[in-house]
Amino acid sequence: MPITLEQPTGARLLTADAQEVSVPATLRYTSADPQAVHFVFPPWISLDGEEVTWTFARALLEEGLEGPAVLGNVHVRPYGDSRTVVELRAAEGVAAVSFPTSALTRFLLSSLRVGG
Repeated sequence: MPITLEQPTGARLLTADAQEVSVPATLRYTSADPQAVHFVFPPWISLDGEEVTWTFARALLEEGLEGPAVLGNVHVRPYGDSRTVVELRAAEGVAAVSFPTSALTRFLLSSLRVGG
């Protein structure tokens, strides 16, 4: 039976005019898809009013916690001493979201314990 790990966390959407908007996010991992992580954002953040889930390689998250990492439409990089930025690129534009590095590290370590 697959194990699902969910970790709610706070994030900050970085706007084009250098503002930061607080946004809740849920970090999700399931052992049924062991190489992936899922970042889930609430409906009000999307252009169409629907919940948004970005799925990308867990290895990209791990690499991006140490230094800039890119895979397809997802870019992950350290942002100062205590934050990490995840840039999500789509036809509609780019969303840059910063997370506490400690939250992403805790999530990554938990996913490694669950799914190896």
